[in-house]
Amino acid sequence: MPRAFLDHIAVTAFSLEAGAAFVSDTLGVAPQPGGEHPRMATHNRLLRLGDTLYLEVIAPNPAAPAPGRPRWFGLDGLGPQSPPSLATWVVRSTDIRASAAASSEPLGPIESMSRGALDWLITIPADGSIPLQGAAPALIEWQAAEHPASRMEDKGCALVRLEIFHPDPERASRLLSSLELEAPVFVHPAGPGGPARLVAHIDTPHGIRVL
Repeated sequence: MPRAFLDHIAVTAFSLEAGAAFVSDTLGVAPQPGGEHPRMATHNRLLRLGDTLYLEVIAPNPAAPAPGRPRWFGLDGLGPQSPPSLATWVVRSTDIRASAAASSEPLGPIESMSRGALDWLITIPADGSIPLQGAAPALIEWQAAEHPASRMEDKGCALVRLEIFHPDPERASRLLSSLELEAPVFVHPAGPGGPARLVAHIDTPHGIRVL
């Protein structure tokens, strides 16, 4: 099967402003404007982490009509008091259908999405949840030769590693193996009764910061 690569990590928030402030405060670098996702009634801001890697801040778009379906990345479960968090991640594949079929976890149907001039295929669970408590990524296949990160402003940030903490680390590791992922992604036990969570170590102009 085709190899898979880390494409982006995503901070979810009830409001885009709160999510962007969380990233700015944590990393000392502000994400740049992104755009809107009409089918999901969401919008985003972006921070380049490499030639083919970036951080996304994503939130419901209050100015957009309701999507008539659950939003992706568990966004409908957030309220005004929900703190922004690094909630999910996305893996790029050259053949999303083959990768989805090989996955040891169900990642959701493959759907077509767009933002401005960008088009892509992505897996989205029908209920809008994040699989495996956030440990499982969405799969994406861009419909363009050039990765969108290459057009983002370079603010001197780079991902050092992404850590997944999960109460069933063997299950999470089995998923990564089934995807044949090539990326600095590491799985650790969350501890007895501990929730799944993601931790990103990012090199910034201010040193290594942890998100």
